[in-house]
Amino acid sequence: MTQNPTALHDLSLTELASQLRNRQVSAVEAAQHFLARTKAHPTLGAYVALNEDATLAQAQAADARIAAGTAGPLAGVPIAHKDIFVTKEFPSTAGSKMLAGYQSPFDATVVSKLAEAGAVTLGKLNCDEFAMGSANENSAIAPLGFDAPAPVRNPWDTSRIPGGSSGASAVAVAARLVAATTGTDTGGSIRQPAALTGIAGIKPTYGRVSRWGVVAFASSLDQAGVFARSVDDCALFLQTIAGHDEKDSTSANVAVPDWTAIVDAGVKGMRIGIPKEYRIKGLRAEVEASWEQGIKWLREAGAEIVDITLPHTQYALPAYYILAPAECSSNLARYDGVRYGHRAANPENLLDMYERTRAEGFGQEVKARIMVGTYVLSAGYYDAYYIKAQKLRRLIYNDFVNAFEHCDAILTPATPSAAFAIGEKTDDPVEMYLEDVFTVSANIAGVPGMSVPAGLSPDGLPLGLQILGKHWDEASVFKVARAIELAANFTAKPEGI
Repeated sequence: MTQNPTALHDLSLTELASQLRNRQVSAVEAAQHFLARTKAHPTLGAYVALNEDATLAQAQAADARIAAGTAGPLAGVPIAHKDIFVTKEFPSTAGSKMLAGYQSPFDATVVSKLAEAGAVTLGKLNCDEFAMGSANENSAIAPLGFDAPAPVRNPWDTSRIPGGSSGASAVAVAARLVAATTGTDTGGSIRQPAALTGIAGIKPTYGRVSRWGVVAFASSLDQAGVFARSVDDCALFLQTIAGHDEKDSTSANVAVPDWTAIVDAGVKGMRIGIPKEYRIKGLRAEVEASWEQGIKWLREAGAEIVDITLPHTQYALPAYYILAPAECSSNLARYDGVRYGHRAANPENLLDMYERTRAEGFGQEVKARIMVGTYVLSAGYYDAYYIKAQKLRRLIYNDFVNAFEHCDAILTPATPSAAFAIGEKTDDPVEMYLEDVFTVSANIAGVPGMSVPAGLSPDGLPLGLQILGKHWDEASVFKVARAIELAANFTAKPEGI
């Protein structure tokens, strides 16, 4: 039945789904192939949990549905989940000692939707603790093959970071360990790692994909999304998980278009906005050159390039780093040693249990954000910080609404630089937070954003371009992303993969 198992990992998600439907390869063969690849690349630190029995049982069930003619659109396709989505058959840790060994009694809605579509789960992927980080250096869980926690490594250069917090989700796709992965994006955690690892990744409009069963960081900013190697694949994968969910009060009851049918519609006649505020001081020359090349590609494809302004952009990062920690402080208050998760041993009393449980269970970055969030929500500072940040949020939202009166989509760099060295910015939180300078505004405003590969830096590292769209207009984002993808013709892949 199999066509050539050694080439399965080089197939796109769409191609692999087609081969499985046509029974050119079985779901069990595909699962075994990708499990073997995962075990062959342990040094990347991508996976934190496998359950081969569960994976192969899912693959067998997919083969049976394919044979019966009742298969879903992703029947038999191997995928993997960021370990922020709870799963019944795999541990769900959110990268934290606080949840080490936790086994959820239910699946997240995203996980359930993919199972209904026939996808086969290979395992759970590493992430920054509670999705707090831009480098995937903050996980407290040891990756498979490691005896202790370790940073996830970029397959293009294993001395460099892959971005975060969904870095392992991006690495697994870039290294061909799996066809596609889920991720979450609170301030750029899909778009930034996608750009730094040379793949495609999209954060849809806030409310487009259910957050039920996603371990919460900042509830008004968190958004589930997807990684894949092409725009087509992202469209298919996102279409599978999008839609209204009654279990999520922030899920929007908005129809999901057939994005796969419009991806190749082209950009002729579209107006593409270029925000002057994104030409920041210190922008790397190669990043600016990549941006200019993207503008040229879209103009040549028939789009009209228009200058726009997003005047409150400079306040996006400060507002984000008040709003996100405030929500994190509230969301993580539940981890107290009483209900679930880590509990300190032999506490002297209830207060001692609370204090030691949280001191032992949370890592340094999480503790820092909880402290900041608690501070800005405190009685003496609530108005000065939190309320002011909420007002800025509205102004940033209005900036996008006004800008989209003059354009159909916005083109910007995805990151200020290519991937940096592991540990390079660990001791400088401000420098680390600046890695999200181009991405946080989309979360604050709730608009969709996507990163696509645009080329390589002089050091041979991937650079990505970001496309932002109107609320609920992922269609335009996909069309622009596809035009860039065609023009860039990015076929490079990590050496030795």
